[in-house]
Amino acid sequence: MLAFTWDVDPLLVHFPAAWDRLPVEGIRYYSLLYVLVFLGGYKLLDWQLRRAGGDPEDAHDFVLYGVAAVLLGARLGHVLFYEWERFARNPLWSLEIHHGGLSSHGAALGLAAAMYAYTRRHRQSFVEGCDRLAFSAALGAILVRIGNLFNSEIVGKPTGSSWGVRFPRYDAVLDPPLRHPTQIYEALLGLCVLSLLLWVDRRLGRERRPRGVLSAVFLASYFSGRFLVEFWKEVPLYETAWGLDAGQWLSIAPALAGLVGCYVSWKRRIPARWNTVPNVSGAAR
Repeated sequence: MLAFTWDVDPLLVHFPAAWDRLPVEGIRYYSLLYVLVFLGGYKLLDWQLRRAGGDPEDAHDFVLYGVAAVLLGARLGHVLFYEWERFARNPLWSLEIHHGGLSSHGAALGLAAAMYAYTRRHRQSFVEGCDRLAFSAALGAILVRIGNLFNSEIVGKPTGSSWGVRFPRYDAVLDPPLRHPTQIYEALLGLCVLSLLLWVDRRLGRERRPRGVLSAVFLASYFSGRFLVEFWKEVPLYETAWGLDAGQWLSIAPALAGLVGCYVSWKRRIPARWNTVPNVSGAAR
């Protein structure tokens, strides 16, 4: 028998009494982990750009795009993909981000939009930028799911066996069922994807790798894994079609795009290159 009870207060730090006039109750694990996402993501992107000979300010400049895009994309994604009817009844509800409701699919779209805007402005290849960002995205996938675990959210279905994890904060009953810890499953998925990216990067010669291969590997591996993990998730709020939930439908297109991208990048073999001198004639393709 392997069973655990997860009952962690999502408030990590309570401010002292002298600060009791502040309009917040404390610092949440989820918020702290988002800070680590941005800091860790920045360091990984900085490593990639510096290795390619980029300017030390290149990664710093992207942060201005990335932070806003992740938060806005994650919130809009949740509203549009999962709770459109609630938004239609009360549009101001979408501003209540402190009550939760962020979508990883929306965050991915936000990051892509931010990278497109960034590379257009800096006259770089959008695909090259996505390759450089793939490591950061994988790290984000790990840390965000750990944050979900601390918040006892995005839990799995009951295991129906003597093993699993109890989430009393989620179930709010005296004898909560043993559930699949899908937050841990997805954190491990992100770790596997990050390891795969590091292996592919090294195996294909680092800066000699084909352009597009890293972003394609990320899309194919992460969203294929997301599709599978969704089978064990509890999805009480979202309607399903053909036995698939919303998260699975949203994972199909990026997973297929990643598989196609792997083939195209390997077929074309355009070498990776971050322009250290801006292309004055226009954006790189």
